[in-house]
Amino acid sequence: MPMSPYYQQLREKIGTDLIFNPAVAAVIHNALGHVLCVKSQNGEWGLPAGAIEMGETPRQAVIREVAEETGLLVEPRQVLAVLGGEKFRWTYPDGNAVEYFIIVFRGQVMTGTLQPIDGEVTAFEYRTPESLSTLSLPYPLEIFAIDYDRGPYFD
Repeated sequence: MPMSPYYQQLREKIGTDLIFNPAVAAVIHNALGHVLCVKSQNGEWGLPAGAIEMGETPRQAVIREVAEETGLLVEPRQVLAVLGGEKFRWTYPDGNAVEYFIIVFRGQVMTGTLQPIDGEVTAFEYRTPESLSTLSLPYPLEIFAIDYDRGPYFD
């Protein structure tokens, strides 16, 4: 999905300056315990993720983002991590700078077929949890374990 009207209006006012962006991401495992990753148009790999829109709850946002990017309907089952700070700053190819505050959920697939819906995603890949250190954002690797149940990781 292209930039929301809210973020378009904000960018018109401040240009590419750094903004704070509340967001969600989903860890979705297959039967082998591998994690679903998505490749964006700029070639970066990450989790299905995106901004929380005005008036939307984090739960609603993660359901919407996963559906838009993957065609899958997920049920958020657990908060795995709450992340933010300088490590979660990102500059897009157009120069727009963001610092994400991300709530990472474990998502259970309820229905759907894996397919790009919104045009942001160009490929999908299930990866082993140990191989996820190359994602575009520095998620803590321990949250990717299928049996991670120590409560939310905070950083």
